[in-house]
Amino acid sequence: MLKEIQEKLKNFILEYRENIDMPVVIVKREHLLGVIKILYEDFNFKMLCDLTAVDWLNKKEKRFEVIYHLRNLDENKRIRIKIQLDENEEVDSITSIYKGANWLEREVYDMFGIRFRNHPNLERILLWNDFPGHPLRKDFFIRTEVPLPENE
Repeated sequence: MLKEIQEKLKNFILEYRENIDMPVVIVKREHLLGVIKILYEDFNFKMLCDLTAVDWLNKKEKRFEVIYHLRNLDENKRIRIKIQLDENEEVDSITSIYKGANWLEREVYDMFGIRFRNHPNLERILLWNDFPGHPLRKDFFIRTEVPLPENE
């Protein structure tokens, strides 16, 4: 199956490698939604296990990676999809394919400030709307005090 995936996605892949736990595919950002749809429909990756991000400030060419862990339950296969983006770039939401991506994308937005295009409700999920910044970014200024939201 992995060779079939690699062949079907060859025009959308920046890098493919076999890790000890699962294959890792770095996909061109603009093709993410199409790749996820192919994996869902053609290769039965029906489960989104996780969606997270990494801030590579001053470490890599692109500042952020958004990482998707998918699973094919029938064949017990997993795959990790990564996209790379700069600070002001957006990535397509995958909520049209995986409804469970809704809160995960909101968490990534809340913690990293990464925006998901066409997300149905891209608002903070853990912090209040006026919270200053995104705390998992490497350039987040750590304060000894953070102003709390006003009670309504």
